Amino acid sequence: MEKKKKNRSFAARLSRWVMLVMLVMMSLLSYVLYSLNSGEMLALMGDSFHNSMQSSDRCIGDVMSDVSVAVNNNIFDIERNLSQPDKLQGVMERMVTQNPRIRSCGISFVENYYPKKGRLFCPYAWRTDSMEVKVRQSDTVDDYLGSEWFTEAIAKDSACWSKPFFDRNEDKTPLVAYLYPIHDQQGRVVAVLGADLSLDFMTQILQEQDRAFEKDAIILDIFGKFQSYVLQRDGTFLTHPSQWRILKGNFFDHVKDYDEPGKAENKIKGMQEGMKSSMEVDCALMVNRQKAYLFYTPLAGTDWILTVEVPAGVLDFFSIFMGIYMIVVVVFVVLVTYLVCRFTIKYAAKPLKLLADTADKVAQGRFDTPLPSIKYHDEIHQLRDSFENMQHSLTDYIEELKDTTASKASMENELKIAHGIQMSMLPKTYPAFPDRHDIDIYGQVMPAKAVGGDLYDFFIRDEKLFFCIGDVSGKGVPASLVMAVTRSLFRNIAAHTTSPEKMVAGLNDALSDNNETSMFVTIFVGVLDLATGHLCYSNAGHNMPLLLTADETTIMSCDPNIPAGVMAGWSFTSQQIDMKPGMTIFLYTDGLNEAEDIHHNQFDMERVQQTAATAVRQPQALIMAMKEAVEQFVGEAEQSDDLTMFAIQYITPMTTNK
Repeated sequence: MEKKKKNRSFAARLSRWVMLVMLVMMSLLSYVLYSLNSGEMLALMGDSFHNSMQSSDRCIGDVMSDVSVAVNNNIFDIERNLSQPDKLQGVMERMVTQNPRIRSCGISFVENYYPKKGRLFCPYAWRTDSMEVKVRQSDTVDDYLGSEWFTEAIAKDSACWSKPFFDRNEDKTPLVAYLYPIHDQQGRVVAVLGADLSLDFMTQILQEQDRAFEKDAIILDIFGKFQSYVLQRDGTFLTHPSQWRILKGNFFDHVKDYDEPGKAENKIKGMQEGMKSSMEVDCALMVNRQKAYLFYTPLAGTDWILTVEVPAGVLDFFSIFMGIYMIVVVVFVVLVTYLVCRFTIKYAAKPLKLLADTADKVAQGRFDTPLPSIKYHDEIHQLRDSFENMQHSLTDYIEELKDTTASKASMENELKIAHGIQMSMLPKTYPAFPDRHDIDIYGQVMPAKAVGGDLYDFFIRDEKLFFCIGDVSGKGVPASLVMAVTRSLFRNIAAHTTSPEKMVAGLNDALSDNNETSMFVTIFVGVLDLATGHLCYSNAGHNMPLLLTADETTIMSCDPNIPAGVMAGWSFTSQQIDMKPGMTIFLYTDGLNEAEDIHHNQFDMERVQQTAATAVRQPQALIMAMKEAVEQFVGEAEQSDDLTMFAIQYITPMTTNK
């Protein structure tokens, strides 16, 4: 009896919650629809129009940017050829030819800048209606010295766009010029470079914008069409479907004629201040001459205003239509939801009882208890499947644990073998040359993982000690493979040259070839003449070694070469010093100075130098002291990077021994 009561309680409670949520949503939506007025609808529509107008703004800005970039790209060429005026005509012709947006361009020089060319000199090129590029000789130049655009550009001494103007040969299409002052070697403004842009492109962009606005507005035949145009801040038309208004009509005069004085000034002020807004106007400018809403926004980087006129009937129609449509949808959804909930909640909740009974048995440890069959693949079916998975989880987990343990043991064994192979490639027998008494060498590698990417190597040929130390980017197996290749390359290349920079260059070219993994190696290569103590070395992005004498510890100077494997064909530099008897060179990887404690503090170079300064100069003792200092600093923190140290002590020249 108690279980039956619980089942009814769940179904009833779920039904009540569903209906309560639907009623609340309907009430809120009804309130919004009731309180929504024409002003709010206008704001919503305004946001939509302004978002669409941003695309036109970007298109216009891109075109103007293309022209300004084309001009800026040629300034250097022009100023470089100021001493050769005959070449400037070719630059103008090239600019017009290569930039379809530029209608014409010319360089207008100050009076008598080129006395041999006459009082005025203006190399000029333009594109004809047949798309042919022509040039004009200097003897046909108009007197531009008193022109407003020329004097203002000279005075501003900075790039700017001119005021729109008509071409002297026709007054149909307005132009705008991008003006850039030209300077001579003394920094004086000696000319103005102007590139003319036809504003026809804006008309095309706005026509596409109007077509996009009108695409789905099937009621436009009743209320009229959209109309977009561009204004200057003073209200002058730059574009308009009525050609005769361009640069001749003024929109603000129209607003003053058809609106109340106080309202007209406020509307005009908002547009002139570069605001993004909307306003209601008596749209005598439109073809059907009816009331409309004007949406406007400033065009970025200009003093222009992009506007679109929308017939008032369009917004009113959409406001009424959307309100009715939303009410119908809400009523329909609530009715359907109520009917569905009434007849399905009870039916959908029945499998839960069967699943609850079975879950009790599973909870008692009877994992083989069969679970009820669920017809539908819904959340209840997922719950049933979860219980079924739980029944088998322990058995599967035990089997997986066995397999994982065996796999891990096999992997660890393979890594041990790989570690042994890698360590066998590096010098490990010390003293390295027991029959020699002119040098003492010791090195040690401590990988952060079973295998690592650090390496060092050395050998003697022709009474010269060839040695290197390197650090492959990354850790683990990939780094160990690159390490093995690098060590082999060092041996092979060093067998044919004694120049460390050539060795590093050979390594770099070989590692850069087909380097799909983008791995690289920082490496230090040195060649020590055992007879004289003369050391030649080349450093490819590796840590700078320490040079230890009996009295001081210094950091060796190294040129800033790039690591090997980054860029083929790099020209590496070499350096050289003379090692005195008793001097020791200490080489290491960044696993030393970047070793971190549990607080992520680094061992850093200051501690490296301090430890080296107090340690015995004998290589093995030096490395053991450095290792002990690092381990004491790091403490319980896990080793984060491979650590390699390598020391060479030049005891005495070979000739002295003999």
